[in-house]
Amino acid sequence: MQLSIQKISKNDAIQILNWKYNAPYDFYNNEESEESIEELLGNSYSVVVDERNQLIGFFCIGNSAQVPAGTHYGAYSEKYIDIGLGMRPELTGQGLGSSFFSFIINHVQAADKSVPLRLTVAKFNERAIRLYEKLGFKKKMEFSNGSTVFLTMVKDVEIYNA
Repeated sequence: MQLSIQKISKNDAIQILNWKYNAPYDFYNNEESEESIEELLGNSYSVVVDERNQLIGFFCIGNSAQVPAGTHYGAYSEKYIDIGLGMRPELTGQGLGSSFFSFIINHVQAADKSVPLRLTVAKFNERAIRLYEKLGFKKKMEFSNGSTVFLTMVKDVEIYNA
């Protein structure tokens, strides 16, 4: 599968907001509204498409990738590039996550390999956590927004000694 990155369009945002995941991943389901469309269009969201221009998933960086409650717990006090991502529901659980997320990591790090990466994931999402660990992320801290426990995971800069 040949992947590429595009700026998110209104049509992409509408598609993403209408994705429906099966339980327990229905936690990630959204509702389409003008406000949620503007959230995606007005922030650092991009889409990942395949060679046929089919929407595979999306990602965001910076504040958009953070869970607001985490700020209260100091989860985002250190300098990292925060990454958030989502894959089209019918593509999840098929072993595509590693190539999808590796592609995103390579894109983000192309701009600056000296800044480590961080992501936030719901603690129940063991499938995603296994993927992130496989790609070199390590659990950093837990926090709760009152209804869900989240983990931050970090991938530090790899320094090679000659």
